[in-house]
Amino acid sequence: MLDELDLNALPLFMATAEAGSFTAAADRLGCTKTKVSLNIKALEKRLGLALFNRTTRQVTLTDAGQQLYMACQPLLAKLGETLSEAGTSARTLTGTLRMTAPVDHVAQSLAPAAAAFGERHPDLLIELRSGDRVADMVRDGIDVAIRIGWLKDSTLRAQKLGEFEQWVVASPGYLKQMGTPDHPGELSRHRWIEFSPLPSPLTWRFTRGDEQLQVQMHSRFRVDSTGALRSLLKSDAGVSVMASYIGQQDEELVRLLPQWHLPSGGIYAVFPPGAFIPAKVRAFVDFYRQWLADT
Repeated sequence: MLDELDLNALPLFMATAEAGSFTAAADRLGCTKTKVSLNIKALEKRLGLALFNRTTRQVTLTDAGQQLYMACQPLLAKLGETLSEAGTSARTLTGTLRMTAPVDHVAQSLAPAAAAFGERHPDLLIELRSGDRVADMVRDGIDVAIRIGWLKDSTLRAQKLGEFEQWVVASPGYLKQMGTPDHPGELSRHRWIEFSPLPSPLTWRFTRGDEQLQVQMHSRFRVDSTGALRSLLKSDAGVSVMASYIGQQDEELVRLLPQWHLPSGGIYAVFPPGAFIPAKVRAFVDFYRQWLADT
C-alpha cells in the first residue's frame, strides 16, 4: 500500500540508479552503504518487485526499476529545486560548489570568475578541479562541468553559456622555417598538430563570405591536452587550431588567415544526470554566463 511506503527510500533508489552501485550512491549521499542497501531492499519488499539486478561490482535497473526511475525523476527533480529555492535566499549560498573544466579554461576564465562569485557569497566553499578529460560527475561529486567546443554526447543535460572563434596559429619560428600560408588550401602541406579531443581534428571547413573550403590536414603530432598543444606550437613543431580567448592572451603565437573563419565553438555548463540543479549551481551558471559576455 502507498501509505506503507517509506518515501525517504526514493532518493536512495534514485542515487543508486544513477551511480550504478550502492557504494557510489552512499558516497554521493554521505551515508553508509548498509543504509542504502537496506532501504532499497525494504522498498522492493513493499512494492513486491525487484528494482535492481545485482552483481558483485555493480547494480543495474530491472524493467520495473527503470519504470519507477523514469516516473520519479522529474517529480523529485522539481521537488528538489523547489526546496532549494525555499531554503536558500538569493544572497545566501552555503555548502560546497564543485566544478570542473579543462586546465587552460580554469586558469584563464573559470578561476577569476569563481573568485568574483566567491566575493559575493562568502559562506560558499568553491572547489575547482581541472582536467581536459570528461569526469564521471556522479562518482566524483561534481555539481557542474564546463565543457568547451562541441558536446559529443547529446544526452547530456547542458546549457550553452557562450561561443568563441577558432584561430589557426603557429609560432614565428615555425613560419620563418616553413613560410606563412596565404590560403587555407596550403595548410594541407604544413605540419599539423592534431588535438584529439575535437570531433574532427584533421578536417576543417573555412568560410570567407559566400566562399567555403574544406581542408584535410596531415597530422605530424597528436595531443590530448591544450597544455601540450601550446608547448608544441611554441616549440616550432607545426600549425594548429586554438580557441580565440586563449590565442588573444598568447603573444608568442601568430594568428594565420584572419580573413577566413572556422566554425565557432561553444562553452557549456553540463550537469549530472538525473539530479535537480541546486540554487548555488544555478546562481553560478547565471553569473558565469554574464561574466563570459562581459569579458
